[in-house]
Amino acid sequence: MDSRLIEAELQVLHEISSILGKALDLQRALEMVLSVLSEKLAMKRATVTLLDKAGGRLQIRASHGLSAEERGRGVYQMGEGVTGEIGRSGQPFWSPDVSLEPKFLNKTQSRRLDKEKLAFVGVPVVLRGQVIGVLTVDRLFDADVSAEEDIRFLSIVAQIIGQFVHLNQEVEARERTLRRQNIQLKREVSATYNDFFIIGRSEAMKRVQQMISRVAPSMASVLLLGESGTGKTLVARIIHELSLRAEGPFIKVNCAALPGNLLESELFGHEKGSFTGAHAARAGRFEEADGGTVFLDEIAEMPLELQAKLLRFLQDKEFERLGSSRTIKVDARIVAATNRELPAMVDAGSFRADLYYRLNVFPIHIPPLRQRPQDIEILLSHFLDRNSANYGQSLSVEPAARRVLLDYPWPGNVREMQNIMERLAIMSENGRITMETLPLFLHSAASPPPQAPSPALAIAASGRPKLWEMEKDQLLQALERNRWVQSRAAAELGITLRQMGHRVKKFGIDKLVKQRRSQLLGKS
Repeated sequence: MDSRLIEAELQVLHEISSILGKALDLQRALEMVLSVLSEKLAMKRATVTLLDKAGGRLQIRASHGLSAEERGRGVYQMGEGVTGEIGRSGQPFWSPDVSLEPKFLNKTQSRRLDKEKLAFVGVPVVLRGQVIGVLTVDRLFDADVSAEEDIRFLSIVAQIIGQFVHLNQEVEARERTLRRQNIQLKREVSATYNDFFIIGRSEAMKRVQQMISRVAPSMASVLLLGESGTGKTLVARIIHELSLRAEGPFIKVNCAALPGNLLESELFGHEKGSFTGAHAARAGRFEEADGGTVFLDEIAEMPLELQAKLLRFLQDKEFERLGSSRTIKVDARIVAATNRELPAMVDAGSFRADLYYRLNVFPIHIPPLRQRPQDIEILLSHFLDRNSANYGQSLSVEPAARRVLLDYPWPGNVREMQNIMERLAIMSENGRITMETLPLFLHSAASPPPQAPSPALAIAASGRPKLWEMEKDQLLQALERNRWVQSRAAAELGITLRQMGHRVKKFGIDKLVKQRRSQLLGKS
């Protein structure tokens, strides 16, 4: 083979490889490839036809040396003409004088076959074993260039074109998936948002709604306070959706779900080799949330040493990844939530005062169900209607059972009610929820036997109970109802097993849990 031809072909492949960065603009990338072929290898006309799956036709997607009108005529059925035959058979085609080829239709009318003697080369563009298009050129070369060499080289170019098409298909598929997910998420958020405002008719919830509406459009950090199950995550999502950042990401991080060193990496990211197991660099959640909102749930569980780094981010919107000295600046809003009493933690030295004041710019307290009894009946009806739709049957509650549900204190709040109502929908006979359908602990709560009150209830008799003591009492009751199996109690309360373990240690009842569980296992 002529060394000059080899050099020219290598140069063409080099230039085509440099076009890869523009491959997402498929038409532009293909036209650049065809232009290189024309300039470097004396190809007068060149086209790429791609298969239109909807119509089953080959249409010119890009060309060099054709006018827009000529290109518009380049449409072929499979098997029609030379181009259609290449598409149908998947075999290359070469002719030293295309004017003598009876199958050549010249549909583009770009060639004067009565005045020009042109060689014509066509090769299939194949992707995953299927022909997806055809690459054709009019070839003006010396007689020394063999047909085999020409077909071999253009087949390599066609493979590269196939990868360009594949890359575009993958990106388009990913974009379609993201659009569907975005639409679905907005529908879910919209439905949940409407539920939140429909079912919160008490004065306490109306105040929460007013505060959400005021703070959402602002840039202020928000601190959500309230017991487990009151809907803090939902409120954080609504604040994001009502803000100017609604088109940006909403990133949720549970500060109790990871140990301190992993939580720091999760939030701020890390560089390769910054710690054991860091095999590659990774962006943190703050970087991912640029232009959006980060929801830090259970912020009270964040270690003290990490609180200082979070404070800096809140003040300056900048940080460094683990193992890096490069400062990264992002624009992300912080919404934090806790069911703990942060002022008491500040006094005890377990939470930084400066971080508390920085987070507490706009606190919103979400009241528990026992403080808004007028919402309980509305919520019961709401979950009844939702489960009727979900399970395809009309659900109803007999009066005595409804009275028990209305009188129950709902220590797990809305989350507990949602879980119990779904359980009742599953257990009901013919859609009828009766006293027999209700779990035993609901009966006990409605008419408790005479016994010494729990610490939380004793305080309730003399005054308003503290959140800490009520949460501990709620935890003990859930564990007792579930035979001291932590995973089952966690599922009932709507928390993770890791969160359950953390709370068992926090309230100092880990030994009690082991003892009661051992006693039950010994009896069995």
